Amino acid sequence: MKAIIPVAGFGTRLRPHTHTQPKALMHVAGKPILAHIIDELAAAGVDEVVLVVGYLGEKIEAYAREHYTSIKLHFVVQDEPLGNGHAVYVAREHLDGPPVIVIFGDTIIKGDLSGLLRSQESLAGVKEVDDPRRLGIVELDGRGYIRRFVEKPEQPSTNLALIGIYHIRNSAALRKALDRLVRENQQARGEFWLADGLQLMVDSGEKMRTFQMEHWYDCGTAPALLQANHDLLELTPPESAMANDTSVVIPPTYVSSSAEIHGSVVGPYVSIAEGARVINSVIRDSIVNAHAEVEDALLEHSIVGERAVVKGRPARVNVGDSSAIELT
Repeated sequence: MKAIIPVAGFGTRLRPHTHTQPKALMHVAGKPILAHIIDELAAAGVDEVVLVVGYLGEKIEAYAREHYTSIKLHFVVQDEPLGNGHAVYVAREHLDGPPVIVIFGDTIIKGDLSGLLRSQESLAGVKEVDDPRRLGIVELDGRGYIRRFVEKPEQPSTNLALIGIYHIRNSAALRKALDRLVRENQQARGEFWLADGLQLMVDSGEKMRTFQMEHWYDCGTAPALLQANHDLLELTPPESAMANDTSVVIPPTYVSSSAEIHGSVVGPYVSIAEGARVINSVIRDSIVNAHAEVEDALLEHSIVGERAVVKGRPARVNVGDSSAIELT
């Protein structure tokens, strides 16, 4: 089974972090977003992954090659940010007939993906949400098949939101639809949307149903990333982190084995990456990225970038990589 993962976006809603780090490698609940995605796919039986890269793509390629040596990896470059439909289109040589999974690179899914792969029908992952206007939605016919995809509707007709994962049984049909989408320049708001390509596929006669995912985490903004960190740590609590005689670690909290904590209270719902140092601080509901330093601070609902330094008094911060902030 093959999966296509578009990870070419700029991640503008996660700045300043994405000035130096691709969104897919942002740390959440113990590992990068991309690792959550590939680990879940691999556990379900996916053994071939196509990564559509663009902005800071060399970092994504280096990470994937280092950590996923047993998976067959392909890298396709999206030179222009022309939308998620275009991202899948540039990987069209891999839409060669057999079934394929398409999952967006800022979407973490936890659930029965093995059951999804066994399906004999094409499926779109959905979840009922209160306000689907910033997402896509689907409308169903009387037999439960998708009759219409709508990307970011201003007035949603349903609350069945598309969550960014699709199982396509006939990948050649999707390739044909995306070829037409681009050939006829069917853009909306300056981009080619995958939802519009799927609509062309359905209109051509392909059948597609929905499947509900209970555990779905959007990681596209700083608040969403912190919420995903909170929920994932609660869903699968890490092993209790070792604390020394000067510190307390309150679960659920992830602390890398190479991180240092001294004279501090950490947790709950904190994720501390490798090489980070926390000294004389209190941290809760936060993410501290690799090799960052937090000293003499009280942090809540905060993201501290890789190699960033935060020193000072109680605060809420969102500080990017290789930055320094002193709270006096």
